[in-house]
Order: sequence, then structure tokens, then C-alpha cells
Amino acid sequence: MQIEIITIGNELLIGQVIDTNSAWMGQQLNDAGFDVHRITSIQDTREAITSALTEAMSRVDVVLLTGGIGPTKDDITKETLASIFNSRLIYSQEAHDNMTRLLKGRVKGINKQNESQAYVPECCELINNPVGTAPVMWFDEEGKVIVSMPGVPGEMKTAMRNEIIPRLKKKYKTGHILHQTIQIFNIPEAVLAEKLEGWEDTIPEYMSLAYLPSPGKIRLRLTAKTDNEERAHEDFNLLKDSLHAIVGQNVFAEKDVPANKLIGDKLKELNRTISVAESCTGGNIGHLLTSVPGSSVYFKGGIVAYDNAIKAQVLNVDNEALEQFGAVSKQVVEQMARGVKELMKTDYAIATSGIAGPDGGTDEKPVGAVWIAIAGDFGVMSHCYNFGKIRSRNIQRASDAGLIMLLQKINNKLH
Repeated sequence: MQIEIITIGNELLIGQVIDTNSAWMGQQLNDAGFDVHRITSIQDTREAITSALTEAMSRVDVVLLTGGIGPTKDDITKETLASIFNSRLIYSQEAHDNMTRLLKGRVKGINKQNESQAYVPECCELINNPVGTAPVMWFDEEGKVIVSMPGVPGEMKTAMRNEIIPRLKKKYKTGHILHQTIQIFNIPEAVLAEKLEGWEDTIPEYMSLAYLPSPGKIRLRLTAKTDNEERAHEDFNLLKDSLHAIVGQNVFAEKDVPANKLIGDKLKELNRTISVAESCTGGNIGHLLTSVPGSSVYFKGGIVAYDNAIKAQVLNVDNEALEQFGAVSKQVVEQMARGVKELMKTDYAIATSGIAGPDGGTDEKPVGAVWIAIAGDFGVMSHCYNFGKIRSRNIQRASDAGLIMLLQKINNKLH
């Protein structure tokens, strides 16, 4: 059984509003064992809705729509659905009562625009919307299920969790869709694919593999569609073991969790602390670390040492090293890591110094050259990367690289 998702609204197509609904819905449906076949965003017009829904119904068993059922004139989904299913809009006392309850104390009276939301297609089953005035409508037409929900994320999520997914699970038998994600660092996608050519041939037929690249990282996602969860987990473990034998030095995680969350979890587990000294990353590593709830337990602080004077005066970097080797060097970045660790009195530290670009590079130190150092009870380690010429990407890749370097070192030390 396959599902399509259609999100409705011109605002989605011009980039004024980002479509987060379909991503959330896809994840929830996948977790419930449903196969999402396609996701489409369309204009808020009768022609677009009619065409998209008609085509979707020819391909799949269930179509889920969000948007276009508000109280304003540009919301025409209800009228269009009534037309598609040769129905008419009728007054629903249930919808009116729900709206009255929700608007009580918020407005002086229900106006014509609000009142219009009490009209729904005669052929639909009305599903209560406890958090909004727009109705949730369930259609069962010629063996196909079509559900129209509000585009407001909170209202849609409430409907999906409380009503739509439970009803779909009751109506359709689903198996299990299981995922195993392995995250790999600092190896190009084409090189990785060449290394894993033989490994891919060992993947069971009931599984599929996807490469999900992002700057500096690749997520390998194994997907199993099966009724035998135990067998799937056994096969996942065998595949992970054989993968480690090929590229284990590049693997930094076996779950789909970002590096800042992974290192935070590890630091909490070990009851350790961290600080950062950043030059080219401009505080981005500190931002990533503190974006995780509860990070105050392990993150003590950071220094953005963009100017060499700050490197020397605050982090105790030798002026001689700055003059002889330059700010973008092994010697300087290692002293930065050691200096912030001592200053903040933390167990670990990460330091960065590089040329983010787009200008400032030389033949010896081109744009994208970044030295990263980590410090801990293992001493100080550093590595020079060349990330390319795009400034924003260099900052992001350097930030991730620092976090992953430390995570890998801690894990190797533990094992």
C-alpha cells in the first residue's frame, strides 16, 4: 500500500513558507510502516488541485492533502474536493460547534468567513479538529482514501497522530520499514562507492541502500521492508561489521544523529567538559554545541580569536610561532587548543584556524585550508584540511570536522 502527500499553497512555491509538513508526515508514516510514494507541492488553484489529486489517485491507495481549507477566499480546497467527488457543500453542526468552542473568548462573534468553515463536502466523513477551526475531512472513494487536513503544522500533526495514522493502520495491513544509518566522514562519494562495490553485492534483496551526501559527510542508509524484524537486525549487524573492515577509520556514527548531538551525548556519558577556540569558524562550533538542549552540563565556553592579538593575549599563543609559521599553521592551532583548555579548565578542547575565503589565500595556503586541533588527556592532535573555495561551506565543514575528530578520538580511546 502506497501513500502520496500533496501540500497546497502558493507560499510554498515561491519560498515564502518552507514545507515542513510533508517531511514530518513522511517520517511519521514511515515509522508506522507505510510507504510514501511521492510528495508534491502545488498552487492553491482549482486546476492544480484537481490535476494533482486525480493523478495521485491513479497511482496510490491513499492521498493526504494539507492546506487550503482556511476561512479566506483563497482557500478553495473544500469546494474543489466537492466538485471532484460530484458532491456539494453542506452545513455541519459538528464543525460549527467545534469552531464556536475554539473561538469562545477570542472573538466577539463568528463572522461570515469563520462561518464558512462549517460547510463541508456532503460525501466526506468529518474528523474533529480539537486545536483549530478548519475541518479535517476523510473521503473513501472507489477504494481510495483521501484526507484533507489544515496546513497549520500543529493542527496537521494533531490530526495525523490522533486520527489519521491510527485509522490507516486499522484499514491497511502494514509490515515494518526499518532503517540503519552509518555516517562516514572525509571520503568523497565516488571514492566510497568504488570501495563499497563488492560490499553492496552482499546486501540482501529485501534491503536497499541510499547514499545521502552532504559537505564532508556521507550517510549510508540501509532500508529493510520486512515482517521479520529480528532477521533484519541480524543482517544490519553483519553489514556493519563488513563495512567497518573496509572504511572503519572513516565511520563516526551508526545512527542518524548530527555530530554536535553525538559529541554532547558522549561528554554527558563520560561526565567530561569541552571548550573551543575558533578563528575561521567564527564561533560556529560553539553555536553547534550550545544548540543542543542541556549543553550547559558539558560546554564551558569559547574564545573567538579572529585577531592574532587575541590568540597571543588570551590563548597564550607564542608571538614567535605566529610570526614564523602564520596563524594558519599546526603550531598555532595546537597552542590555541591547549590554551583554551587551560583557560576554561575543561577536559577537551577544539581549535580552528584557516582561510575561509573567498579571498586571502596563497599558493602555500589556499582558500579552504583549515588547521584543526583537538586537546584532551591524550595530548594534542591536529590535521590540515582543504575544504574548497565556498566560505559558508568551509565554515560548516571545519566545524563538523572538529567535532568528528574529537568524537572519533574519544571512541578510539575507549575501545
